Order: sequence, then structure tokens, then C-alpha cells
Amino acid sequence: YKKYVLLAYFKKVRSSFQQQELYPMLGDLVFHYNNLIAFKNNHESLRKNFPKELAGVDFDKLELTYKKIVEDDELMNEIGDIINYALPLFKGSLSEGKEIYEFVESNCEVTPVGLLPLYTDEGYFFISHSPSAQTRVYRYQLTFLETSEEKYRGIHTTLIDNLRRGLGDTYESIKMGLTRRFSDMPNPATFLVYSKVKFPYISTLEPVAKRLLIRYISKT
Repeated sequence: YKKYVLLAYFKKVRSSFQQQELYPMLGDLVFHYNNLIAFKNNHESLRKNFPKELAGVDFDKLELTYKKIVEDDELMNEIGDIINYALPLFKGSLSEGKEIYEFVESNCEVTPVGLLPLYTDEGYFFISHSPSAQTRVYRYQLTFLETSEEKYRGIHTTLIDNLRRGLGDTYESIKMGLTRRFSDMPNPATFLVYSKVKFPYISTLEPVAKRLLIRYISKT
């Protein structure tokens, strides 16, 4: 039954990827795959480190032999079989999602709009794609998350406007309009994320654009 549930799930994942829709499916795959790996590793570590009982001595090999005090029950064996069945499926879907992500990323570029100030952890960014004249305008603020193991950079965004550029409109003129409209940032860091190919916006282009922006600012 669980195998049928998994196959139905991966059919849904495949359908999303065929439409070049990455999220939320790609994030779900990473989350579930990491949990399965952690469960499997922790279970194997527990079995290895669990106390064992001396069963006898092999005088030919001069070795002590032990037997397990606790054996896996039927349920744990069944869970182990399901995990071993699921892991290759998750790995294959993750590989497919990664290929799509890299294709989207290769068709996007990040460029600053106007001169960049020294402070770039807060500002604006635009998302646009060919051949559309639409430009979505966001305000962003970088955030820092720290765990016991790693430090992460996140991004908080707010959609400000969805503009249609006319013949005389430029990204620089949009930036100037923002400085007049919001006086708290007189010289804001502003970036354009431009895609040469049209992708599903909410499920693909927007999340990839945010990741690209974080990486670009971090390098800058």
C-alpha cells in the first residue's frame, strides 16, 4: 500500500516537473529525502551501538562472538524495506528537479540598476522575463539564520508593484520613482533579475530569482 502511495506522489512530482514547475515539489523532495537518510543512518547507528551479549568463543579464529540483545521487530523491518524502496525514487526525482533548476538558472541574469551603495542588505529588485513588458517590483531585506552547525542567508520580500513598461520606461526610471515614493531609502540598492525564457512565475521564476539575488549580493 505504501509503495502505491509513493508511486502516486512521484507521478504528481513528474507532472509538475514536466510543466517546469519546481516549487513546492522540489523543496518537499529535499525535505523527505533528508529525513529518510537521517532515519536510516540513526537506525543503523543504534543497531551497531546497542549492547550485545557474549554468545561464545571461536577458538579457530580466536574471536569472541556476540548476539544482539534486541532484534528488529516486524514493523521496523517493513519500514526498512519501504525506505530502501523509496530512496532511489527520491534520488531520481531530485536529479530531475536539479536539471530543471539549473536550466532556469542558466537563463537568468542578475544586474545592478544604477550605482550600488555600500549597504546592499536592503533595497529593491525587479523580476522580468522575455518577451513580456511586465516588471514585478519587490522590496527585499536579507536575513541571517544561524544554527549550531551552519549559517544561512535568507531573504524577506514584499511585492510593491506590477508594472507594464512603456517605450520610454527604463529600469533606472522605475528606481527613481521608488526613491520619490519611499523616502526612507534615498539611495537604495536595486537589482534586476531578467529571464531570457518564460517560466511559471510563482512556482519557478520567483523562487529561483530570490536565490540568485542572495548569491549575487553575497559575492558582491
